[in-house]
Parts: sequence; C-alpha cells; structure tokens
Amino acid sequence: MSGHSKWSKIKRKKASADAARGRVFTKLIREITVAARHGGGDPNSNPRLRSAIDDAKTQNMPMENIERAIKRGTGELEGQTLEEVTYEAYGPCGVAIFIEAVTDNRNRTTSEIRHVLSRHNGSLGGQGSVAWQFQAQGFISIDAHKYEEDTIIAYALEGGAIDVKSEDDSYQIITTPDTFSKVKDILKNNNIDIQSSELTKTPQTTVPLTEKDAEKVLKLYEALDQIDDVQHVYANFDIPDAIMEKISAAAG
Repeated sequence: MSGHSKWSKIKRKKASADAARGRVFTKLIREITVAARHGGGDPNSNPRLRSAIDDAKTQNMPMENIERAIKRGTGELEGQTLEEVTYEAYGPCGVAIFIEAVTDNRNRTTSEIRHVLSRHNGSLGGQGSVAWQFQAQGFISIDAHKYEEDTIIAYALEGGAIDVKSEDDSYQIITTPDTFSKVKDILKNNNIDIQSSELTKTPQTTVPLTEKDAEKVLKLYEALDQIDDVQHVYANFDIPDAIMEKISAAAG
C-alpha cells in the first residue's frame, strides 16, 4: 500500500469515527477560516478555500457555518486568532512525518505533538528535515465503471492534470494545486461525477514496513491525527496491501 491510495483508504476508514467524535466540523471550520484569511473569501479565485468548502458540503455542514467561517477569515467577523504551524518529525523505522496544524496557542500544540511523538517512539525534527520529501498535489477520484478511460484522460489533460492512473476500480487524476479546481470544473461541466477530491501532500520516497512496524507507525499516525489542533498528518510509510488488510481486520 503506497502512494496516494494509502491515504484514501485510511481517511475513508477514519471518516465515520471522526464524525462520531464531532471533530470534522471543527477542523473544516478552521481550514475554511485560514484559507479565507490567506487567499481571500472568494472560492472562485481561492482553490484552497473552494476545496475546503466542497469538503464541508460533503459533510453536510450548514451553509451559514461556512459563511461565518469565511467572514472570520476575512476579518468581517471577530473570532479566535488562528495561525498555521507545521512540524517535521520522525517515527519508528525512520518514517518521515509532516504535520500541519491550526492553533490559537502554539506552545500548547507543540507540547501535545511532542508528547504524542515521545509516547510512540518518535521525535521532532528540525525545520526542513523532512518537508523536502513531500510534494503538494491534488487528487480527484472517478468511478472507473461509469466512464471510459480515454474520456477521463481527455478532460484531465484539458485542465492541465499531471497524470491519470487506474487504481482500485477508479481513475485517480493527479494535478498541481493550481490546476486542481480547473480540472474539477471541466469534469463537472461535462457531467462527470467525482467520487472524492482533495489537496494533499504525497511522499516522493517511501519506507517499507513489516506488520509489526506498521502497527507501531499507524498508532502514532492516528494519535497525531486525533490532536484537536492538527489538521493533516502526512508520512512516507509503505504498507503492503496484505498487511494493511490484516491490521484492519484485527481492528474490527
């Protein structure tokens, strides 16, 4: 299990649990607020904001919540002073970890992340220690059973996509952050249903893990992701599908 597919599988598995904990809305509101602050409140000219709004709608967030978050970001409404913070770390087996957080208290967030890393045999790294191993990209998933591959490739290339791959009964369109929204628009304008889409960071090299090591790394990954201030966790581990299925089955 490597590349973008592992993130998709892990996130789908986590989605229902996150929703039950009521954490999804909080993270989405923070993402919308920060995106609006840095890129403006118009989603048509702010790809990051547009992606966050799409995610919020997928989770059935009320439109008034979305609008309030945008206004807090643009300064039209008062709210918490939030800042983006990134952390670079190492986990078991030398796995590189890149963490994105949004916080109103940097010292608290740093302390929580350091504590989780310490409990799971990880450690914080210096600035620039692992960031170079990750590349920002957009991913758009299309049901392969519904459309011809040539059709999807043509629309993807029209929008400036980097590549299209067939994977797990779906087409995975890979874009740059700048062409992400354009490709999505072209697909929607041609009545192509999008299964899922996200702006993410993908590892350029991966560390293969045994079953025992995979369990340790996944526990660290999940513990970091459960920190309230943490928005995204990226890591460069590579877990074979057979091992991942075995771990998932054991976890229920």
